[in-house]
Amino acid sequence: MKQYQDKYFKRAKKENYAARSVYKLKEMDQRFSLFAPGQTVLDLGAAPGSWTQFAGERVGPSGRVLGVDIQETRHTFAENITFLQADVFSDSPELLAAMEPLAPFDLVISDMAPKTTGIKFADQANSLELCERAFEVARKRLKKGGHFVVKIFEGGETKEYRESLRPCFDKVKNFKPYSSRSESKEIFIVALGFAGIDG
Repeated sequence: MKQYQDKYFKRAKKENYAARSVYKLKEMDQRFSLFAPGQTVLDLGAAPGSWTQFAGERVGPSGRVLGVDIQETRHTFAENITFLQADVFSDSPELLAAMEPLAPFDLVISDMAPKTTGIKFADQANSLELCERAFEVARKRLKKGGHFVVKIFEGGETKEYRESLRPCFDKVKNFKPYSSRSESKEIFIVALGFAGIDG
């Protein structure tokens, strides 16, 4: 696998983050003020863990972060972070036990991406499916007023997906971080102010 030795990759190594993707979340936090001390955060598709690390820093010792991924990570995390190797869509007893003390969450973030095939439409469809499932988790686990951030591979149905979020949030925005690679089709959808689910 080609390893990109770009400035963000080198900076992540220097600053001891697990991956360069941390800078995308930093940009979104600067733009939308996603984090606050004392929050609880659910990080979907968290490996190798750079988003989880940054979330832990931002919520501080009084906050809690739960990172979940089907892949393991070798990274070590601060005391206010739990990393669980599990399928976040499975509702396994282990996952539910980890979520229970923290839910409902102030923030649900998802940097999940499908295994890419190189076939554009297949990759976009698989990304969309992950986004829809991430939103199902957010609907169940977000507290009223909470925020949701999700990565999607831009395609014909991106707008439709974004519009499906609008009734549930005060604001829904597209965001393309500077730290995304120029050739990447990824964008992030940032949904702020969850309306809550009646009943």
